[in-house]
Amino acid sequence: MTVHFIGAGPGAPDLITVRGLALIRRCPVVLYAGSLVPAAVVAEAPAGARVVDTAALTLAEVIAAMQEADAAGQDVARVHSGDPSLYGAIAEQIRQLERLGIPWTITPGVPAYAAAAAELGLELTLPGIAQTVVLTRTAVRASPMPPGEDLAAYARSGATLAIHLSINNLAQVLRSLLPVYGVDGPIAVVHRASWPDQRILRGTLGTIRQQVKAAGITRTALILTGPALAALDFADSRLYAADHSHVLRPARRSART
Repeated sequence: MTVHFIGAGPGAPDLITVRGLALIRRCPVVLYAGSLVPAAVVAEAPAGARVVDTAALTLAEVIAAMQEADAAGQDVARVHSGDPSLYGAIAEQIRQLERLGIPWTITPGVPAYAAAAAELGLELTLPGIAQTVVLTRTAVRASPMPPGEDLAAYARSGATLAIHLSINNLAQVLRSLLPVYGVDGPIAVVHRASWPDQRILRGTLGTIRQQVKAAGITRTALILTGPALAALDFADSRLYAADHSHVLRPARRSART
């Protein structure tokens, strides 16, 4: 028996990995985060499978369901939204499984920031503009941010920021970013990336709060910001430059005259 932690992807049912879908299709027990995992994904569970929405359960109740499956020798598909390594709350589940001696695996999924960038038509890392993406959040009701993890400091680095779980904290986000980027700093909010009801707001730090308020977006949204969102004047990547050689494209010798 094994508990399989599976990333379901950002929302579109066809963005789950082949491996993740195969596991769901063969596991007799499926535990899923119902608020964010598409119904179409868990509908792929085998006939007669026990399918449980864990949105209203405590950690102890989730672990108890896994123990019950372990006693029956049944594999478990533990389905999380996006990629389970990002704000997936899997670490505490794995810690309990380790204590209980229950085997587990992790199958990665398409993260929300990647889906959001695709919908925006963006490359988040542009030559000479930004070569780093910071995945972060702010503290609202969830765990506090550790000392030293400061939004303004990340912004000063010039990196592209993907700010999760913070749309209800947008005022604080803007207070941190405005001194660095100014009111014209580019920003985008993607609500439920890749879902049928997806909404995209593009604006500046000076306009985005009013846009979000008018749209009534209060949860399940990702904030993307940084110079890369609006940059047009950037150098081409050296990867494909004619004068750039590497192991798969050795330098060309000059023709003899």
